[in-house]
Amino acid sequence: MHGEGTYKWNDGREFTGSYVDNKMVGDGVFTWKDGRKYTGGYVDDKKSGQGTFEWPDGRKYIGAWLNGKQHGEGNYFDKNGKERRGTWADGKRVSWLDKRSTVISPRDFSPRD
Repeated sequence: MHGEGTYKWNDGREFTGSYVDNKMVGDGVFTWKDGRKYTGGYVDDKKSGQGTFEWPDGRKYIGAWLNGKQHGEGNYFDKNGKERRGTWADGKRVSWLDKRSTVISPRDFSPRD
């Protein structure tokens, strides 16, 4: 595949975005049958750069990705809307950078500069 488009797997996964040499590249949206969703950058078929991952229960991670995993700084929102800023390495949280959590409205769930 090469260019823009949507690919649907038999198991319910779906990707809409750009392809080069059959690999996901650039910005795209990947959804799973169970309601998980990733919106953001891809390099060589892996999440990379800035992106947002949403879980069906309302949790959300907005931040840096590398080689398909959370890596760098990002904001984590629990299912009640409490936000924490932290650092991740290879998909695992290393530390929280903030001292306290805040509650925000779901309408405020947008990437931050």
